[in-house]
Amino acid sequence: MIQDPGWVNSINRYICIHGHFYQPPRENPWLEEIEIEESAFPFHDWNERVTNECYAPNAASRILGSERRIIDIVNNYSRISFNFGPTLLSWLKNHNQEVYQAILQADRDSQQIFSGHGSAIAQIYNHLIMPLANSRDKKTEILWGVKDFIYRFGRMPEGMWLSETAVDNETLDLLALHGIRFTILAPHQARRIRKIGEETWSDVTKETLDIGRPYLCILPSGRTIAIFFYEPGIAGEVAFGNLLENGDQFTRRLIEAFPRDSHRPHLVSIATDGETYGHHHRFADMALAYALHEIESKNLAKITIYGEYLERFPPVYEVAIAENTSWSCSHGVKRWEDDCGCRALYACLISDTSVCYPASFTSGSSPYNLKPWNQKWRRPLRDAISWLINELAVLFEREMEVFFHDPWQIRDAYGDIIIHRTHEEISRFFTSYAKRTPNPEEITRCLKLLEMQKNALFMQTSCGWFFDDLAGIETVQIMMYACRAMQLARDVTGMNFEPEFIRYLEKGFSNLAHLGNGGDIYTKYVKTAIFDINRLAFQYAIMSLIEGRPDESPMSLYEICCKSYEQAETGSLKLAMGHALFRSKSTFKESTLMFIALHMGDHNFVGGVRTYSSEDDFEEIKEDIWNAFTKSDLPGMILSIDRHFDVHSYSLWHLFPDGKRKVMYSILNEALESAQYAYHQLCHRHFPFVTAMKELNIPSPIALDFPIQYTLNRELIACLDEEIIHIERIQRILDDMNRGNFLPDTKLLSVHAAHTIARLLNGIEKEPDQIEDIILVNKLFSLLSPLSLSMDLWACQNTYFRIGQHMCHTMKQTMETDDDHAQTWVREYSLLGEYLGVRCH
Repeated sequence: MIQDPGWVNSINRYICIHGHFYQPPRENPWLEEIEIEESAFPFHDWNERVTNECYAPNAASRILGSERRIIDIVNNYSRISFNFGPTLLSWLKNHNQEVYQAILQADRDSQQIFSGHGSAIAQIYNHLIMPLANSRDKKTEILWGVKDFIYRFGRMPEGMWLSETAVDNETLDLLALHGIRFTILAPHQARRIRKIGEETWSDVTKETLDIGRPYLCILPSGRTIAIFFYEPGIAGEVAFGNLLENGDQFTRRLIEAFPRDSHRPHLVSIATDGETYGHHHRFADMALAYALHEIESKNLAKITIYGEYLERFPPVYEVAIAENTSWSCSHGVKRWEDDCGCRALYACLISDTSVCYPASFTSGSSPYNLKPWNQKWRRPLRDAISWLINELAVLFEREMEVFFHDPWQIRDAYGDIIIHRTHEEISRFFTSYAKRTPNPEEITRCLKLLEMQKNALFMQTSCGWFFDDLAGIETVQIMMYACRAMQLARDVTGMNFEPEFIRYLEKGFSNLAHLGNGGDIYTKYVKTAIFDINRLAFQYAIMSLIEGRPDESPMSLYEICCKSYEQAETGSLKLAMGHALFRSKSTFKESTLMFIALHMGDHNFVGGVRTYSSEDDFEEIKEDIWNAFTKSDLPGMILSIDRHFDVHSYSLWHLFPDGKRKVMYSILNEALESAQYAYHQLCHRHFPFVTAMKELNIPSPIALDFPIQYTLNRELIACLDEEIIHIERIQRILDDMNRGNFLPDTKLLSVHAAHTIARLLNGIEKEPDQIEDIILVNKLFSLLSPLSLSMDLWACQNTYFRIGQHMCHTMKQTMETDDDHAQTWVREYSLLGEYLGVRCH
């Protein structure tokens, strides 16, 4: 425990910790969904994994007592300054409401703590490098960032985070123009300072700049913005050192940063990637929570946020910035356009094996030790993107002027639809801005052009240049946005920008020779990711076979209205056929398509999609195929599909990655059910004999051992998954496993046991005074403890803590009146806390 140094006077000492929480947009531009990312295993994708490791833990971070048991659970976001990338918040809203709501609640709570100022600040919308963007794109990025913040947090942001803290005066001026009061930079981004009202400037360096105060930046337009400069030494130790391994040392390092002889208010602020607290450094969220707790409880300093500090202590000095600089490139902003030598700590590359190459491979040599890696590919990529931005801008202006007075004002306003896309919002948009009421085809045309511009912004996302190779997943991602933008331009005008774009890319080369140049990478990884409406319809058809019915919302970006559907089965053949209306929510484009899917057993699927022309045509095709099906004439069916659906014939390989997995697992589940039945028969027939052999110390055959072990584990998992838990049955299965020395499947049992305990605790939370339910969970823990399971009890601990806050004080008071019920409740609840590692309040 840190001791309160005698020299500490907390009156003038203020600490602000800022977390920049952000993930690159990873959605497939044609689906607006993240496809499975194998490198994020065991999670579906990296957003999900980082949420589990960082965003969720910080929403409910643990503070441990002297016995290493949890004494408090706190929301770190309410005590620090933070920004979340808008695209990341959008993903959280759709995929993890609990964490999303905790972030929003933290901002509301922080306003009670920090004199009405919220802990959240805004961010440039999709993390492009502002000094490298044109003026129009800078403005849109700021406006969309502000709109998104207001939509989510219900208030105007005071501050805004600049991607990579990359800055120039025009960006600061635009921030000030749109109501932003402050931003945060690194000390080396200050060029000179002077006291407000004085004429003489003093040049400063990162070593000589006083970073304990805010500064006023007076811009060429006369507008002003405040700038805070974070403490780079501590920030570096937090991000790249071991400072977060111990909460005490983190606290001590923050306190020791204060000057001992200062008699004026002094701010120690640090800014790092928010993922530092849990993802980059496991359990670092707890070090953060502990440090904040120690500083406040011992009155070592005042925890604050930038908005509150700025109100209390306005700038007395003016600063002029060093333009075109950033926090992660010592060469300004060259990292995002040239081979400047700044590189990542790792490279995550798309390859035939989806290998993630470690840091040792990227700090000077390739994974194959052939030659040092370079980033000469950055310039061709930047040139390709810059060229395409300009071409699309000309096209956008020309096409949109027909419908709107100011096309770029319309793009700015389109942020409202991106944030909250509904039919009502789109209708209001055209009513408010269009010169005249457009017809449905014109609405689709305009929406395609606006989506084209959205993708033109997304293809500038900084992550595309940050890492080490042209084939990196982030770089391929921005190429996908470029591809989607060009496709939309082609749909609207027929203009094909792709050949010239590829010619630019061909000037850049991967560090892995077998991946070739940028054109090769674009062809191999981007073109194959395109999903048109026909592939979507085929996915719809196949999934209807797997699910046994048509699902009218398999993709969040499309509305699907099934007009007709028939399904039949004969022998090993399954057939589904019908037609449906497919409507894009982003462009309102409608397509009525007929589809067919044939499952021939195992992983063998064929099918087709074509435009629906008329009911008579549809019935004629259906009758032809159905006749072949009723006769089990497989060759005839395949010929009919080829004949009627022409080149639009598909197989399993045309499904989306998640669709392929779902289909394969469905087929696998059928095989597993068959195997499980056979194992069950072997187990119950030979269990007594095999256990007798083991008791006699006679080796038993693996051919019998494995089916029995597998069956007992499956029966135990089934017991855990039942709505009503039967402790006696679980005890019997565990006794059988012990008798025969059969090994538990600890990996699967850990997952199912944790889910069961979480479910039971949720029930207890609804009726917390039911002692029998608490006793049941304790018995379950007692039975499972000898198995040494590695259960993720994070959610269970949160629930236990909430119940304790609500019930413990009352029950302990009632217990003092010799109430038997209360005494039993406290005893059993305390025992449950021991199992969970949480102290009963």
